[in-house]
Amino acid sequence: MQWERSSSIIKALGVYGLIRVYIVDDHPFVREGLKTFLGTQQGIELVGEAGSGETALVEIQALQPEIVVVDLHLPSMGGVELTKKIQEYCPQAKVIILSSFSEEDEVLEAIEAGALSYLLKDSSPVKLVEAIRAAQSGEAILHPRIAKKLMERVRRSEAVGEQLTMKEIEVLTLMTQGRTNKEIASELYVAASTIKTHVSSILRKLEVHDRTQAVIKAMKEGLLKK
Repeated sequence: MQWERSSSIIKALGVYGLIRVYIVDDHPFVREGLKTFLGTQQGIELVGEAGSGETALVEIQALQPEIVVVDLHLPSMGGVELTKKIQEYCPQAKVIILSSFSEEDEVLEAIEAGALSYLLKDSSPVKLVEAIRAAQSGEAILHPRIAKKLMERVRRSEAVGEQLTMKEIEVLTLMTQGRTNKEIASELYVAASTIKTHVSSILRKLEVHDRTQAVIKAMKEGLLKK
């Protein structure tokens, strides 16, 4: 009974089940604003902050927070690289990107590096708290513009994949291995002129100008034959 009363008091004080959060942003004003707001949220404890990736990585390893809020553009070690290193040295930590930038390539790089959620700095502070609480259970929260970009990327990838025939994907896969038209023709037991026709069709459908661009786009879009 005494233990139950103590447990209730601890919960009421917000000390029980705290989500430990670390902030990485090179703008002191942003860090101060986040500290002030998160300090008012029950069940969330800000355990540290840093203005650079290098400092953050050292402290994150020592403090072992559950959630790390990372700005994408940091001096020296950028947010994507920091996210990768957090996954390596503190794998239990969930990374939430909080950035002013929404360029598609940067978003994809951050998510591929291991970021769970991606918010823009025009998001409400309440949305960040929502993302922090969701991250504790492994759930992702994406800013609407980020979610839209990812959906558009998926649709483009699916559309391109549907346009290419199975034979063209096979030719494209061999192109990524540096094979010439003659070598591909020999591999597939067809005439070199047939491969030339396939390559021309691939370039047209992928909307690129040469084989190198076709290979790069195929790798990014996941079009290659497994």
